[in-house]
Amino acid sequence: MNPEPAIDGIDRQIILATQSGLPLEPQPYHAVARQVGVSPEEVMARMRRMLVTGMIRRIGVVPNHYALGYKANGMTVWDVPDEKVDELGERVGALDFVSHCYHRPRHLPDWPYNFFAMVHGHDKPEVEAQVRQIANLLGDADRGHEILYSTRILKKTGLRIGG
Repeated sequence: MNPEPAIDGIDRQIILATQSGLPLEPQPYHAVARQVGVSPEEVMARMRRMLVTGMIRRIGVVPNHYALGYKANGMTVWDVPDEKVDELGERVGALDFVSHCYHRPRHLPDWPYNFFAMVHGHDKPEVEAQVRQIANLLGDADRGHEILYSTRILKKTGLRIGG
């Protein structure tokens, strides 16, 4: 078993400076570097190391779909053959209106769905048109589906460390 990677004071400062998001400016790593007191190159090198060692899992964009005008956000749930989930997930996940998709266990007899895909539209008719596209892509593999619309925004945050 590998020991936990050690973090030093600079790593901790970088984590604290970025855990609520990178600064919204043209050169966010430069802003973090100024805050921490190191070069932007060092910030980027340390963050790459933290990714490789698993200290942080990912660096990515978490859009607020509502603020972008996407008022209809639906988790589509699908009953597809288990052996086809990986193949279908690659194809559905490549659609530009799908933000993420994944495999989940069924809970029979009440919940037959094993494949989930989040779609975003300006209104429900747009989402329904997107779902028809997914259904067409899935073809005979679509053995039933539903759209579960979001009713409120949940705060999306990961693990935080204290200052």
